[in-house]
Amino acid sequence: MSNEHVSHVVVPGTFDPITYGHLDVIARARRLFPKVTVAVAASLGKNGTGPVFSLDERVEMISSALADSPSFEGVEVRPFTGLLMNFCHEIGAGGVVKGLRAMTDFEYELQQADLNYRLSPGTESIFVMGSPEFGYVSSSIVRELAALGSDVSFLVPPVVAERLAERFGAAR
Repeated sequence: MSNEHVSHVVVPGTFDPITYGHLDVIARARRLFPKVTVAVAASLGKNGTGPVFSLDERVEMISSALADSPSFEGVEVRPFTGLLMNFCHEIGAGGVVKGLRAMTDFEYELQQADLNYRLSPGTESIFVMGSPEFGYVSSSIVRELAALGSDVSFLVPPVVAERLAERFGAAR
């Protein structure tokens, strides 16, 4: 076992789109670690379809959302394709932070953490509990509500609500 301290972590995800729940996890990671990189996955085949927003659009929306708060000072946003563990090695990150909302999240994330350990035993998996106020929020719920014309401004940052309104004609 190494005595090295983890100083740089990655908060990975598809972020299609980023929600207040995601921002909560990123803020928690930033409080715990001096360097945080938000790793935006291409996820071209997620759930059998591609993401609603392009990789560039997702990176831009996240960067805009983070710029609105001093809590995110120094947080870097980067796109990636391929294996998360390879990305972590490329940027020198020693850990991955994931948010958990429910037991179903834990089961899935534990499988991912076990696989990541096999691929990169030196990269730590860190789980943080999401705030209860965001426990029901997911990108898929946001997309579904927006597609049905609902106001999603209480679930996502303003830049995201605007983009969803443009994409789906949702209320603002």
